[in-house]
Amino acid sequence: MNRKMIPWALVLLALGAGAGWWVSRWSASPTSPAASAERRVLYWYDPMVPGQRFDKPGKSPFMDMQLQPRYADEPEPGGPALQLDARTVQALGLRTVQVQRREVAAAVEVPGTLQLNERDVSLVQARSGGFVEKVHAHAPGEVIAAGAPLADLLLPDWLAAQREFLAVRALGDAALTDAARQRLPLLGMPAALVAEVERSGQVQARHTVVAPRTGLLAELMVRQGMTVSAGMSLARINGLDPLWFEVAVPEQQAGAIALGQEAELRLAAYGADVFKARVSAVLPEASRETRTLRLRLELPNPGLRLQAGLSGHARLQGPPRTALLLPSEAVVRSGRRAIVYGVDAPGRFHPVEVQLGAELGDELVITGGLEAGQSVVASATFLIDSEASLRGVLPLPAASEPAPVAQSVSHSALGRIEDLGAGELMLSHEAIPALRWPAMTMGFKLAEPRLAAGLTRGQAVRFSFVQRGDEPVITAIQPVAPAAAASRTGGRP
Repeated sequence: MNRKMIPWALVLLALGAGAGWWVSRWSASPTSPAASAERRVLYWYDPMVPGQRFDKPGKSPFMDMQLQPRYADEPEPGGPALQLDARTVQALGLRTVQVQRREVAAAVEVPGTLQLNERDVSLVQARSGGFVEKVHAHAPGEVIAAGAPLADLLLPDWLAAQREFLAVRALGDAALTDAARQRLPLLGMPAALVAEVERSGQVQARHTVVAPRTGLLAELMVRQGMTVSAGMSLARINGLDPLWFEVAVPEQQAGAIALGQEAELRLAAYGADVFKARVSAVLPEASRETRTLRLRLELPNPGLRLQAGLSGHARLQGPPRTALLLPSEAVVRSGRRAIVYGVDAPGRFHPVEVQLGAELGDELVITGGLEAGQSVVASATFLIDSEASLRGVLPLPAASEPAPVAQSVSHSALGRIEDLGAGELMLSHEAIPALRWPAMTMGFKLAEPRLAAGLTRGQAVRFSFVQRGDEPVITAIQPVAPAAAASRTGGRP
């Protein structure tokens, strides 16, 4: 080799060595794909007691189960967040939305039926005792006009009073004549009939009963030849303008209803025609069976176009207001509270307890717990909620919220003391069917430290406990014969 080329060869050799060292360092970097694929375990834990940490794997001292690893890229077990990998998020088809604040008007749309106006009823009665000579051609269910004849009556009492009046008038005594004349309307004679008797000087013993108004002849209680008495009902006529449209509104939506509120009606018999109505009455008692409140809407009926019995829908529009809105499917509701899942980052969610308002179609008004612009999970929420329950990341109930009844129920079982600690015992116990617990070894808190007095490790006991939150708490415990405990705990020593 030429001596002049040696220095250049040495330089190239040094550069190659440096490049190799840099490549080796890059491949060993923790940011390389190979290194990042190795998940670092921080500690192991029992999912039933997530607050207790262990530095190596093995069986849990609290439950008869294996400890679970807690990786560096996972949220704290029992913490307020839920972490899902990208593949799980994609498989669930998760969709997120933002909480919106916009102007809404609570609209209530409910079915109902047209009914007769029970405030608009006329009763036709006999004004004096007599006989029915003729019943005109009408039948219940027909619409009759005002002044239509219903029946002709022969009234003997009217005949005697008219003759007496004419006889007194013939005497020429003005005072007696006036007194006799005033008696005629008191017997129920119409003013027109009294004037006719006075003008003609002839008695009018027959009287035609007529309909006082236009309406539906609901009842006709008179027949030819029957005897009637004063005050006896002969017919019942219902007015047809206006009509009632009666609806039952769910109690959750009844708060948006006010007396006099305008409404729009659409009737099945009239297609797309819209009729205007108003709330004339809000009945004071809700139905206990259907949990609804009854409303009566008053609907004008000019020309008697509408008929009682027609079905349709009423839409009542409340006053506009600003509110936070979420899709209904984003909310997981239980008997005691409502939960939504906020989005912290891709694949990371946290539960938020919210207060709900009115339901507007497929959206819910949110009155507390969220702010406008927050992102929340809008689909597969029940799957997310189930996963959060399993991992123990649901928020605890508020202090003012009553504990479930099941937590106050006392359970009793046989077991053996495995270990004693300050204020708690480690017991291996028999199966507890009421709680769906298999026979296992787990820790129990003591309601009072004195309950552990006189107890020793390995001793067979019968104990009673209640659930307080997620912790079982022993309220009573006493030693028993070892044979009895062994037979109930599967014969374990």
